[in-house]
Amino acid sequence: MAESASDLAARLAQDAEAVCREYLSGGHKSGRYWIVGDVRNTKGRSMFVRLNGPESGKGAAGKWTDAATGEHGDLLDIIRESCGLTEFRDVANEARRFLSLPQPEPDLASSTGRKSPAPTGSPLAAKRLFSMAQPIAGTLAESYFRKRGITALHGTGSLRFHPRCYYRPDERSPTETWPALIASVTDRDGHQTGAHRTWLDPNDFSEATLGKAPIDTPRRAMVDLLGHAVHFGVAGEVMAAGEGIETMLSLRCVLPSMAMAAALSAAHLAAILFPDTLRRLYIVGDDDPAGDGARDTLVERADALGIEALPLSPMLGDLNDDLRLRGLDALRASIRVQLAPQDVARFLEPVTMT
Repeated sequence: MAESASDLAARLAQDAEAVCREYLSGGHKSGRYWIVGDVRNTKGRSMFVRLNGPESGKGAAGKWTDAATGEHGDLLDIIRESCGLTEFRDVANEARRFLSLPQPEPDLASSTGRKSPAPTGSPLAAKRLFSMAQPIAGTLAESYFRKRGITALHGTGSLRFHPRCYYRPDERSPTETWPALIASVTDRDGHQTGAHRTWLDPNDFSEATLGKAPIDTPRRAMVDLLGHAVHFGVAGEVMAAGEGIETMLSLRCVLPSMAMAAALSAAHLAAILFPDTLRRLYIVGDDDPAGDGARDTLVERADALGIEALPLSPMLGDLNDDLRLRGLDALRASIRVQLAPQDVARFLEPVTMT
């Protein structure tokens, strides 16, 4: 018989310290408590988890409170928030995995009595996932970018890192958790409409994988992407738009003050919405038929609105290939000759003399 939510919470509370070490690794034990920044495993001291006590009632083991926010809950809530899960079925499966309990039949998972705080794939789920993640500075996500030669990570508040992001190949497969880069997809006004996940492999940063997890689909988007993008900087009269996050951050290494948008695919790049202030658009295409098609569509749309559209073409497959394989100076030189003359002095990162 499948365990109820209260059964699972009680089993977890019997070894609350082990749960905290697994899911709140950013904290530490202090007497009878585990101290951490928040339920999403941020470093700090405002949240405390009781490690021992009665099974229920006041002072029960496994109960936690965040003094800074007033949030409180049990160890199942910690698993949900730290792993970025939205369906209680998945929270329960992860708890059973930790407890080495058998997984239930598929139709029994919903009998636990808890409802998902946000339907899978909903805008709220995307917002929750992004809010659960942490800034990328000092994380595996930052290492992932640096492996790709990307060092200009200013203005990347739209990117975060989740150490244990839920992944399932399909509905019949078991759940997995991998570290992940989480990107916020927003509209022209900065309102979040979706999220994008890139799962990472903490043990393999070889040239073959460049840090992506060894799974079938290491990149997935959720919710509403059409017309929207991952934005870096606030667009004014000039901006650049392309497909991939890595592509646009590579360009940002030589054009650090230009606003940019990563549409995440060629189809979505072709449909990206223009800011009302835009007068010149640089279109960063990948060297493939889909990229060529997106570029041509954007040129037509921009021309119809009186926006000057200029392509920025890579030397190799994309701008990140250029950066990694040709180097920063070569990328700078390639971009320089493709810019409008007035934008060279305004945006191009100068060579630092040593």
